[in-house]
Amino acid sequence: MLLLLYVTFFGLLTWQEAVRGPLLALDPDLRTAIAGPSVRPEGTVFTHYVAKLGNIEAAVPVLGLALVFAWWRGRRWRPVVAYALAMAAIPLIVSPLKAAIGRDGPGSLTLVPGYPGLFPSGHAATATLAYGAATLLVLPYVARKAARRLLVAAAVLLNTGVGVALVYCGYHWPLDVLGSWLLCGALLTGAALAVRGFRSSSGNPG
Repeated sequence: MLLLLYVTFFGLLTWQEAVRGPLLALDPDLRTAIAGPSVRPEGTVFTHYVAKLGNIEAAVPVLGLALVFAWWRGRRWRPVVAYALAMAAIPLIVSPLKAAIGRDGPGSLTLVPGYPGLFPSGHAATATLAYGAATLLVLPYVARKAARRLLVAAAVLLNTGVGVALVYCGYHWPLDVLGSWLLCGALLTGAALAVRGFRSSSGNPG
């Protein structure tokens, strides 16, 4: 059910982006609520570096460490493969959508030849998938409930921070970030369901 909701809302938002529908009228007001009335090129030093946590160089190594940890602790290859494939799907989905929709950005961040567009946000997608998958891979090996809650809260806070920073710095519209969150929600849910399905059908923890 959750997977269907993510896919449905991502599809609706993508359709609105493609046809420049009325939903996009929300973006300027949402961006103003987050960043104020003017675009801040690269924002503050703090928000600039928070936004960079969505870089491949920052996010993917975190997922890589979680994949190694999960394999070392559990000796189960299916979760490792499922979440690695979910990460690999990000550029295969995001890049074609950026090129096909070709959305301009706030202020002076407009399309130039060779610029792929802004929807959905690649940085938000990379961060959400990498940090989200890392959390899901590590959670089974965290015994204390309080520590588990803290880990989940940290992942949510980190990804929220990246998304807000991307908007604050003028790199993306809010709906670009929301689209990435919905896409990654679908990919993470699909990977989790695949792992659960493998366990149920095989009758073993592999």
